[in-house]
Amino acid sequence: MERIASFTVDHNKLLPGLYLSRRDGEVTTFDLRFKRPNTGDLLSNSEMHSAEHLIATLLRNSPEKDAVIYFGPMGCQTGFYFLFDSRQLTDGEAIALLQRVFAAAAAYDGAMPGSSAAECGNFANLSVKEGRRICAYYAGVIADWTAEQLQYA
Repeated sequence: MERIASFTVDHNKLLPGLYLSRRDGEVTTFDLRFKRPNTGDLLSNSEMHSAEHLIATLLRNSPEKDAVIYFGPMGCQTGFYFLFDSRQLTDGEAIALLQRVFAAAAAYDGAMPGSSAAECGNFANLSVKEGRRICAYYAGVIADWTAEQLQYA
């Protein structure tokens, strides 16, 4: 059986950052890594869920929203995947979009999007404060990221 590309990366050495995971025709997948190597630090369920609600909402309300295919958490709780239409965004433009929305999420001061029982099946563990904190951390990680840095190290 063919190994998934991200399984070939040594997760003991992979630094937090933004990586090109794969290209499938016009769909590009970015791997947004948050976990620090060898620490065992995973994002908590609340951090992941809160960041996901903020970032997914901001991406889908951005001027580039038609290029956004998916944003969601990794099951291993080490980061997120961002899928976009490469006919509408270059890698550099996608990086700039992520930089912009993570910075906006870090400063977000409204109500948590999708925070009611009717909107979310696990609404009880959402926190704007936790979402802002984890988004501020990652905004700092990718603030100066470039397309040349997208390759797994």
